[in-house]
Amino acid sequence: MRLRLFSGAVPLVLLVLGGCHPADRLRATHAWVRLAAVPGNPAAAYLTVQGGPDATRLVSVDSEAAGSSELHQSMKTGPGGAMTGMQRLDGLDLPAHGTLVFAPGGNHVMLFGVSPAIKPDGHMTLALRFAKGQPLQVDAIVVGAGDAAPY
Repeated sequence: MRLRLFSGAVPLVLLVLGGCHPADRLRATHAWVRLAAVPGNPAAAYLTVQGGPDATRLVSVDSEAAGSSELHQSMKTGPGGAMTGMQRLDGLDLPAHGTLVFAPGGNHVMLFGVSPAIKPDGHMTLALRFAKGQPLQVDAIVVGAGDAAPY
């Protein structure tokens, strides 16, 4: 009798847990920070943000280990796109279940005044702030200026 009650509860538990799939919520993954080659210059942060069930707008990414931060987009400029430049962004729209990728040569976060305590092979926390809702925190791997990207 007990076995029969337990076996009947298993499908119910799986049904409840099935509604908590990570893809159903806003999340950030693959976060990493490349330190500047010259101390005092800004570092760059990269990550992937997956949208939840509602569209939102990412308005900032910052860290307690940095004095300030800015969202940026790299772009080709000049004749024939021969040069690379950056443009500061005031935010990025994230569609429901969409993805924002921050990668070298594209969207990135400039981190100014990074604490000298932050070293390669370490970690730092990034706080993502959205137009609506609570901030989302993600742990970022720190790499040196000439090190390979971790992802």
